[in-house]
Amino acid sequence: MFASPAHHTYKPGSRVLPEAFSGFSSPRSPEGPNVGKMEQAGIFSSKPAEPVIYKVKVTTGQGLLTGTFDSISITLVGTNGESAKQLLNRVGTSCAKGSVEEHEVFCDHDLGPILLIHLHKDPYSFFPENSWYCNSVEVTSPHGEVYRFPCYQWIEGYCTKSFREGAAKTPADDTHYLQRRHRREELVLSHTKYGLCLTAFCSNFSLANTVHRTACPSFIRSPSLLSIYLHRWKEYIPGTPYCADIDTDMTMEYNIQYSFPKTTAFFGRGTLALFEAKMKGFLDKPYSWEKLEDIRKVFWFYHTPETEYVFRHWKDDDFFGYQYLNGINPVLIRKCTKIPENFPVTQEMVAGPLGEYTTLKEELEKGTIYLADYKLLEGVPTILVNGKEQYIAAPLCLLHQKPSGEVLPLAIQLSQRPGPQSPIFLPTDEEWIWTLAKTWVRNSEFHIHEVNTHLLRGHLMAEVFAVSTLRQLPMCHPLYKLLIPHLRYSIHINVLARTYLISQGGTFDKAIATGRRGLAVLLKKCLDNLTYTDLCLPEDIEARGVGSLADYYYRDDGLKIWDAIESFVSGIVELYYKSNLSVQRDYELQAWICDIFTKGFLSKRSSGIPSSIRSVPELIKFLTMAIFTCSAHHAAVNSGQFEMGAFMPNLPSSMRKPPPDVKAPVTLKEYLDIIPEMNTTSQVLAVIWVLRNENFDMRPLGQYDDEHFVEEEPKQLITAFQERLAHISEEIKSRNKSMKFPYTYLCPDNIENSTCI
Repeated sequence: MFASPAHHTYKPGSRVLPEAFSGFSSPRSPEGPNVGKMEQAGIFSSKPAEPVIYKVKVTTGQGLLTGTFDSISITLVGTNGESAKQLLNRVGTSCAKGSVEEHEVFCDHDLGPILLIHLHKDPYSFFPENSWYCNSVEVTSPHGEVYRFPCYQWIEGYCTKSFREGAAKTPADDTHYLQRRHRREELVLSHTKYGLCLTAFCSNFSLANTVHRTACPSFIRSPSLLSIYLHRWKEYIPGTPYCADIDTDMTMEYNIQYSFPKTTAFFGRGTLALFEAKMKGFLDKPYSWEKLEDIRKVFWFYHTPETEYVFRHWKDDDFFGYQYLNGINPVLIRKCTKIPENFPVTQEMVAGPLGEYTTLKEELEKGTIYLADYKLLEGVPTILVNGKEQYIAAPLCLLHQKPSGEVLPLAIQLSQRPGPQSPIFLPTDEEWIWTLAKTWVRNSEFHIHEVNTHLLRGHLMAEVFAVSTLRQLPMCHPLYKLLIPHLRYSIHINVLARTYLISQGGTFDKAIATGRRGLAVLLKKCLDNLTYTDLCLPEDIEARGVGSLADYYYRDDGLKIWDAIESFVSGIVELYYKSNLSVQRDYELQAWICDIFTKGFLSKRSSGIPSSIRSVPELIKFLTMAIFTCSAHHAAVNSGQFEMGAFMPNLPSSMRKPPPDVKAPVTLKEYLDIIPEMNTTSQVLAVIWVLRNENFDMRPLGQYDDEHFVEEEPKQLITAFQERLAHISEEIKSRNKSMKFPYTYLCPDNIENSTCI
């Protein structure tokens, strides 16, 4: 904020860049062309040229501590040269939080079109260095042309940071050598931060060689120097997606960190939740619950109408089935056209639940029988919790949708291997036997949801997209501008997860049956089975055969969101890629998708993920999937965790006794001795309370506070996208008014732009 008056002294004689010098000419003199040439040569020094004045508007971020006391200066770079370095901030008034400051930059000649700006951050007086968050810079030339420079970055330390004019450009669009040089230098810096991997991991060697020759700066093209940058990705768990090579949030650069309000809310919620459980004594009691009702006392003040509904209906068969459609794991259920051989359900078993007017065979033919298969859990190891062995099952659950729309469980088998030791449990069994069987399924649902649907498909995929984007796409690239709002904080939340949840001694080791060891096994199996089809909602719906499933609000709302994103993405892509050839020749795009294929999917061809993109439709599909995954998918599987799990028997994290191998009577006390203890329950509830959607610093889907696109056409597409999302919101809210348990997770107002909690 403070600066010496000496910094404001105008210093004539700005530098002219060598390549631009030959094309430079001063304004023509009215006395003839020769006089102008003589003036340029300095012969008529008594008649200096009038200074050219550029108007500069600098906007500082609105967040806490975004201003700085350091000296901020600017240099303008145009096709005809660059200005002298000129100080911007004035004593106590400039570069403060939320400020929009206008300045004048004097030059001794017209710089031509402004291509770059250099922002210089230097020490001032005795004040210690502090970071500055620059939103944007706008430069107006003497002729009225406006050049916008989106920044949206923290500038740390004493340094010079360069930014390009904000028009989105692919590599083929850059015509000036300064643009091409800045593009290369920015990627070098990104590769230094996030690792360079262009040849070593590309399965398509010819593509790798092309990317290597064209994208790498000359000083790291040699194999020996290139190897220095090959290891910035980190393999956290072998056989699972790579992650950013960041050990803790304390070593993370500012630009990918949570804002101060979000950090405060995140840790504040967790601390208060654990403090409440501690004060009530639950956190220190490794004992069974005495009564089911006592479980509600853990976080009494956090209850909502949804948590109360779950408490009242958790034992109901129709609510059990409802959660497969509109709970937090709505991507598992699939149509069953033939009873699996390892699940020998007969007509006699299900005659009662089906009713006297139909048969199992008829319902299979009608397409109203569905299956939930938890085979991924088979063989996953477990750990000790509170010094006692924990257990998991790999059940099969057969479901039926009645003409009324209710989805009801017909039969449950708690293993993948039928036989005398693996009975099939039925709704006609004694109450607590049937309730226990359903609880085992809900425990399996916990594991599959948390590891596959939430961690892998939500968080780890988002981090792969984020790191690949930061490494391979410069800020001026249209795909960077499109994707970056949907990658906000995705790396930070995953670093927090690796620090507190899935680390050795973290929450998984304290309160979840698989522990970190079992999580590693399960996560690898989940990645081995993950396909491109699974990630693309329309194809996933068709593959699972659930297109006609009634009251499937996840599908209905999700497809609307998918279509809106696809329409928006199509408009952006078609603005900047006029042909398939332009896609194929964009080496930055090809390096980006290669990174995702090799680091996110470990070069598994069986996944169906492309290792290169060859056409405009392919690019639109992949970008739609990426944005949907980071926003709508994560919202659908994350937002309801506390509501569905606050009453623990509906979503237990562990089971303390093996799955029953006979249909022996079960008492309530025996049931309470199987589900998690008080301290285990409290640990898990504290976590899922923190992980519910956070209102602090939330940016709903389609709300782009940072204006990365400066051209009019993409701005119009953004406006159309927002209007379409608003219309979808109104439709969902209108429908929900008549529902006992409203489905709100995919209402655009509730969807965060990115995976950040």
